[in-house]
Formats: sequence, C-alpha cells, structure tokens
Amino acid sequence: MSGKIFLISDSHFGHKNIIKYCNRPFDNVEDMNSTLIKNWNSVVDNEDYVYHLGDFGLGTKNELMSIGNKLNGHKILVMGNHDHMSKTAYKECGFDKVEKGPLRLRFDGDKIVYLLSHYPISNLEDNECNIFGHIHNQHNHLVRPPKTYCVSVERINYTPIEFEELLNNSDLKK
Repeated sequence: MSGKIFLISDSHFGHKNIIKYCNRPFDNVEDMNSTLIKNWNSVVDNEDYVYHLGDFGLGTKNELMSIGNKLNGHKILVMGNHDHMSKTAYKECGFDKVEKGPLRLRFDGDKIVYLLSHYPISNLEDNECNIFGHIHNQHNHLVRPPKTYCVSVERINYTPIEFEELLNNSDLKK
C-alpha cells in the first residue's frame, strides 16, 4: 500500500440537524459540506487511503455520489448506524471497499492489531487497539479507555487525521 493512511468518522454530509445536535461551527448544511470537503482534500492526496468509520452522510444516492466523487483518496467505509444504503450504492458514491466492520489493520512485523469500527469496542485483547467513531463530542465520553481513539469529526478538527499523527499523539503504538 503506497500513500498515507487517514481516518475520519461521522461526517454526516447533508445532515442539517447534526449541526445543532453536535454544536458544529457551521451556519448551514452547505457550509458544513463544503468545509468538510475542503478540509479532506487539503490533507488527502489521490494515492492516500482514507478509512471512514461510519455515518458518511444522509441524503439521496445522487447527493452522496456528488460529495463522494469530490473527495480525494482511496476510500474505505466501515458502515455506521446512519449508513442505510447498500454496499453497492456506497461503492457508486466513491468507496473502494465497504464493510460492516470492524476491520482489522495490521502492519508487517507489527504485533498490534488496530480494530477500526464505528462503535467503541470494549474488552480488547492485549495486542489490540480500537479506533472508532459514533460518540461525536459527547461529554460523558471525553475520558477514553487506554488503547482507544475516537476519530469523530468533532474531535479531529473536521479534517481526516493521518494514522502516523494519531499514533504519535496517543497511547496507540505500532
């Protein structure tokens, strides 16, 4: 795999009410969508890989296709609780791979297994770490268990986070 690896979750493209529910700093859904697309493309190049850990967007397939086709990189979706279209429909929206999850990511010679999921996973094995979304900016989840990291957009400045940066700024270690 060449290119960098990025992670993001809970973009909720097209979801007007998420602005209010999560106190997002956008005036309207158009402002949110355009900012999320701009932020994404400011860090992700076409040869990079982006693992989107669920809740990509709400709207018609054509609306989500329009958004997905504007996003750089090879996109892999781990479906979340708001991802209601078929796997085929998400592939038509620009995803190379669509899974229910969790996905297991392991690097050559690495003993750590990174579980990529929409929901947080408890009861991790000693050699497992969990990268997840779903909880957005809920205050009751601000303290996170060891070996876990939330990549909901509210926690990563509405911009995909590079895997190496995540490792360098957390207790997740390769």
